[in-house]
Amino acid sequence: MKKIMLVRPKDFVDISLEIPGIITDVKYFTGDNFVGEKIDGYEKPAILLTEKAAIALERVQRQLMEEGCGLKVFDGYRPKRAVAHFIRWGKQEENGKTKSIYYPDMTRREIFENGFIAPESSHTRGSTVDLTVVKLETGTEIDMGGSFDFFSEVSYSDYDHLTLDQSKNRVQLRYLMRSEGFEPLQQEWWHFTLSNEPYPEIYFDFPIQD
Repeated sequence: MKKIMLVRPKDFVDISLEIPGIITDVKYFTGDNFVGEKIDGYEKPAILLTEKAAIALERVQRQLMEEGCGLKVFDGYRPKRAVAHFIRWGKQEENGKTKSIYYPDMTRREIFENGFIAPESSHTRGSTVDLTVVKLETGTEIDMGGSFDFFSEVSYSDYDHLTLDQSKNRVQLRYLMRSEGFEPLQQEWWHFTLSNEPYPEIYFDFPIQD
């Protein structure tokens, strides 16, 4: 039976303090996102994950650093109130504010119908992460053939109209994440959930703060 908890467990950690060299870009805090505003529950620009997920993610980071690359993380734990914010936005009339950047070929309703945003998000359990790969020397993202939170079939993990390099980059990311126990999401190449997550039936709703 699914439960909702409002208190942060002791094993939720800030990945910036736990994973050397990790880069974070918390778009749901900055407002640079598909909603176009700061999202409820993001009171600090931090990425939280369960300790178990953070340890596995650190192993991915170490593998990448051997090749001069590293991870950039956009989202980890997502409070339930943030998901509610997304749902409210999805029901509002289209204003065109972010459509051309994030969902040019879909309506807000279709974003939900096609599985890009779920009414109950795995992020809320604390062991799901959205990320990409960057070159350490420059900090630039490698070419994945699409950007974070771009709601289109281009973002499907198995999208087959990519260049050879784009395809290789996606395959490598999936391989590395799977090698450390994460499973991908079909609709989003950037989205991974720890297979043996510690809270599979608990959805949290504490804000991200100090």
